[in-house]
Amino acid sequence: MSLFGSLFNRQSPPLFGLDITSPSIKLVELSQTSANAWVLEKCATEPLDYGWVVDGSIENPDEVLLALKRLLKKTGVKTKNVAMALPPSVVITKKMMVPAGLSDIELEEQVEAEANQYIPFALEEASLDFCRLEEPPNAQGDVEVLIVASRKEKVQDRLALAEAAGLNLKVIDVESYASRLSLNRLIQQLPNNGAQAIVALFDIGSQSSTMQVLQDGKVLYEREQPFGTAQLMKLIVRQYGLTMEEAVIKRRNAELPSDYKESVLIPFTTGLSNEIGRALQFFFTSSKYNSVNYVILSGEASQFSGLGQTVTDQTSFPCIAANPFEDMQISSGVREKKLSSEAPTYLTACGLAMRRFTK
Repeated sequence: MSLFGSLFNRQSPPLFGLDITSPSIKLVELSQTSANAWVLEKCATEPLDYGWVVDGSIENPDEVLLALKRLLKKTGVKTKNVAMALPPSVVITKKMMVPAGLSDIELEEQVEAEANQYIPFALEEASLDFCRLEEPPNAQGDVEVLIVASRKEKVQDRLALAEAAGLNLKVIDVESYASRLSLNRLIQQLPNNGAQAIVALFDIGSQSSTMQVLQDGKVLYEREQPFGTAQLMKLIVRQYGLTMEEAVIKRRNAELPSDYKESVLIPFTTGLSNEIGRALQFFFTSSKYNSVNYVILSGEASQFSGLGQTVTDQTSFPCIAANPFEDMQISSGVREKKLSSEAPTYLTACGLAMRRFTK
């Protein structure tokens, strides 16, 4: 069986997180003090041009490799061990029941024998990993096992990129799992350590956004929504008669016309807020809940001026941008001023870097 890759195992050697999305590659390296305080050692981003990464697939590996090498040089990261992630759209996660008390070898054999019931393609084409879910001591009866699978070529894309850059790919994660790891640390910093708080995270990507609702570390609801910043780029193209490539460059360099905010950005953020409101209503109608305590935004769109207030106005729930580096010590090599505005875009990369310290 081809394992998905150390997804649930502790990574004690030095390791950094690398988040590859359509707009950019982001790198985060963390350490911990003897008192278990978090330290942000490295943090930087390198932009990618339009079409180099599409829906999580690396379409232009040569250019992405060059961008990655620039990022590694810029940060001066020393370790070669890296954690990367796949988007939820290319990953299948299922829970299955198995007899309690199985050894690791017996569990692997059981999962391999039954996984084809849950995966809609041949096991020979799959990269697969699994873990027990909270099996109590001396458990009787059946216990749940989480299966995580993707087509091999999706994993191989990341592996080939890492090897070409001289890196050792130690962990393949799922983007939503990594962002959840960062989020759980932030929730603990809410009033009463976040106890009983219901938090809805919207990680806003290019083509889609992932919504996760959590309470006390448990996922109450998860859904991928078909809205993202690609819609903003289409508005820019239509408003100013640009190609998509021109729109990406002009927006990145802040070279759009003076009416951009009023004519394009504000209508987009209003529409995005409406989509967030609708997504929350789907959660309410499909569960016993009718409110959340906080809406937290991550991803590029979370930086847009006024979006948080617009979401609050639309939903009536407090809305904040995620800062995965909240209360961390910041190393001298990190540009703190720039980091303060870009922090919400690093939620997934930070979660990947945290895999070094998780079991």
